[in-house]
Amino acid sequence: MARHILEITGSDAENFLQGLVSNDLKRLDQGLVYAALLTPQGKYLADFFLLRHGDAIWLDVAESLASSLMQRLTLYKLRADVTITGTNLKVRRGTGPAPAGALRDPRHPDLGWRLYGAQAGEDGTDFERIRVAHCIPETGIELTPETYILEAGFERLGGVDFRKGCYVGQEVTARMKHKTELKKGLALVAVHGDAPVGTEITTEGGKKAGVLYTQSGGRGIAYLRQDRAAPGMSAGAARVDPLDC
Repeated sequence: MARHILEITGSDAENFLQGLVSNDLKRLDQGLVYAALLTPQGKYLADFFLLRHGDAIWLDVAESLASSLMQRLTLYKLRADVTITGTNLKVRRGTGPAPAGALRDPRHPDLGWRLYGAQAGEDGTDFERIRVAHCIPETGIELTPETYILEAGFERLGGVDFRKGCYVGQEVTARMKHKTELKKGLALVAVHGDAPVGTEITTEGGKKAGVLYTQSGGRGIAYLRQDRAAPGMSAGAARVDPLDC
């Protein structure tokens, strides 16, 4: 998926982002930080990687979201000493030996490294297979404007911090963590047959149980209602059985 890198500079840049995103920017000293920007109602707007580069912070986001994210950040900027600009930087990624300057993908060790510079590309790794194997959502597929990040596994992926303090959507996210039990969310399923991304999953009795998304190697990422997830579900002509994520 094509990426776009925003550069955020100014004396208020880090504090500005700290008050907006789901993760703690103190982690920038350790490498890449995976985070999301949410609506005030706690729903997903964008997910991205953040990294420190000198006095600037780079933000690595899906190209399809870059323009709307830049507009949203500019709206929040108000009078803060913050400048947000696009760049021509590219992203390389791979799972083999990491080149100099590469940074570990913080979501899962099997996702390897990311390198920022003049060249884009991948080392031939089947990243979709890795994503499915570890139930890792992708921008625009499993991650949509209706998503709550805890249902999408952001805690497991290191994309949210519950001790950092306030950010946009924090109250709803914290309530889901501490005061409710998640009854829906992304889960790993076994898929026997073929079904397009977005196919509705139904129980043996015909009740709606969820939606099937990315598939690879006989497995898939699905959004499931836990109370209806059971062996023998269907997604179009395919059979779907729940697995542990």
